[in-house]
Amino acid sequence: MKKLLSRLATIAALSSLGACAGPDVTHYAANTPVFDPAQYFAGKTEAWGMFQKRSGEVIKRMHVEMTGTVKGNQLVLEEHFTNDDGSKQDRTWTLVRQPDGSWIGTAGDVIGQGIGRAAGNAFNLRYTLLLPVDGKTYEVQMDDWIFQSDADTLLNRTTMSKFGVELGQATLFFRKTH
Repeated sequence: MKKLLSRLATIAALSSLGACAGPDVTHYAANTPVFDPAQYFAGKTEAWGMFQKRSGEVIKRMHVEMTGTVKGNQLVLEEHFTNDDGSKQDRTWTLVRQPDGSWIGTAGDVIGQGIGRAAGNAFNLRYTLLLPVDGKTYEVQMDDWIFQSDADTLLNRTTMSKFGVELGQATLFFRKTH
């Protein structure tokens, strides 16, 4: 009986890990408008959002100003964050469209390369971020989902985790600046 319970517990644990993987971006292939990161982020964009702990408590609100430059298959996206406590952070993404339509992304505080895929109105970018907290730096996994609502509007939800355990989520609303 003890072995059976142990096996059932193992199966349940492995099943829950699969559930953490989330949907595949191709699930959204039929949705419109079709999201093209280079087309949307070319030029100026603004975003407003918040970060919530796993419990749902909002611990940070932010405003982001972005400038995107496209050259061939490359998108350079400069992000300037201003947080509600007055702190600021900058990040520059270099995203390169691959022949298969996927994207490879790099940034100064990203370990290695992020892998992005678009389908329909959705874009999913997964990467490992170096997160500074109280004088220490932690490696956290980011699962970034963007959904285009109309020509000027995006909704973004990013899950941050460590060792497969969710730490919190960022939610942002993006708007093109004309």
